[in-house]
Amino acid sequence: MKKVILSVAALFAFGFANAQETTEEGFANGDVFITGAIGFGSQKQDDAKISAFEVAPSIGFFVTPNIALGARLGYVSLKDETSPIEEKSNEFSVGVFGRYYVTPASKFSIFGELGVDYRTRKTEIDLPGAEDVKYNGFGVQVAPGVSYFIAKNFALEATWGILGYSSDKLDEDNAEAVNSFNFGLDLRDINLGLIYKF
Repeated sequence: MKKVILSVAALFAFGFANAQETTEEGFANGDVFITGAIGFGSQKQDDAKISAFEVAPSIGFFVTPNIALGARLGYVSLKDETSPIEEKSNEFSVGVFGRYYVTPASKFSIFGELGVDYRTRKTEIDLPGAEDVKYNGFGVQVAPGVSYFIAKNFALEATWGILGYSSDKLDEDNAEAVNSFNFGLDLRDINLGLIYKF
């Protein structure tokens, strides 16, 4: 009888210890998360100056325990002041993405992402007689990634491109599109980010 009581007590203690280790880190069905990018850069040499600004927020929603769907916006501004020509470019983008997560309920997850983006870009050249140049385009990319929760609501994320296709076309009649196809795993192009989970 003592052996049975000790065995039951050991099972309860083990179960209680495991319950204490359970955390709310990780993703679950119905979770919403936000991430994105923001940056500013400047380069100057003699009379030449180049500056850039970027903001790109994203939001995602877990529709199942393993699948998240989301949307992203983007804005990039580039200014090139190389005397005597000044050039300004503004690009807007909108896109959607889907992710499939492996072990989303744990601290560490691996995921694959499929994203589609549409973008439009306008370049103004400050030169007599120069006309604005407008481009429209879209891109499709597949990328692997990992995420690791460092707190209940915050996770570090890393993604890198492996397969991508893009097409850009000058916004004028009879213009031909410039198509690009990329495949490869370049560890120099890893994107690091921070995710906030609601």
